[in-house]
Amino acid sequence: MKPLSWLDARNPGAPFPNPQNALREPNGLLAVGGGLEPQRLLNAYRSGIFPWFDAGQPILWWSPDPRTIFLPDHIHVSHSLRKRLRGAHYRSSFDHAFAEVIDACAAPRPNAPSSWITAQMRDAYCTLHALGYAHSVETWYDDTLIGGLYGVALGGVFFGESMFSRRSDASKVALVQLAGLLLRRGFGFIDCQMETDHLLSLGAQTISRDHFLSLLRAQVTRPLPVDSWRHEPPMVFR
Repeated sequence: MKPLSWLDARNPGAPFPNPQNALREPNGLLAVGGGLEPQRLLNAYRSGIFPWFDAGQPILWWSPDPRTIFLPDHIHVSHSLRKRLRGAHYRSSFDHAFAEVIDACAAPRPNAPSSWITAQMRDAYCTLHALGYAHSVETWYDDTLIGGLYGVALGGVFFGESMFSRRSDASKVALVQLAGLLLRRGFGFIDCQMETDHLLSLGAQTISRDHFLSLLRAQVTRPLPVDSWRHEPPMVFR
């Protein structure tokens, strides 16, 4: 078994270990410790690594094999979802309620009474949002927040972190709106991290870690702007 790397909490700029050194079981576990400073988080994403840990655990860093991604122009929009997108009651926005979206993603769910989105994680991603790297997509029913998602944008990659839904299709509407915005801005793909049946049903694809890292290297250094998405218009479906 490969030994886990322990990260120095005093050195947020230290490079991460090679993702190829990640464990096979649990799949993708690569390193332990460190902190969630912006510099370390951005370095992790650029390297194909992300944090994921439960309350009470040390910070765990992952790079699983295989990896799941969306191509923005390959999102599956069903007939019923398209009707929802054309409806009058659901509307979308970007970066209008980041803290509310991450709080909703962290809320207990029937199949998950506790969340990996700890207060430490929340604070770290709110800091990235203030710096222009982390973004939210909101779905509203009239003036009530009913769904959304959040993640990190670097170069031509959006690293999806979590989504939530309080009404039918609300998170799917947010995903479709995200894909439209990413296409306008020239992004290459969305990183979904781990495979789920739900993501696959929406058009996600699973690729090897080697392939993912190759795509990542080509996209993450692209000089796309780091800024707020607050004034981006949502797509209009007719």
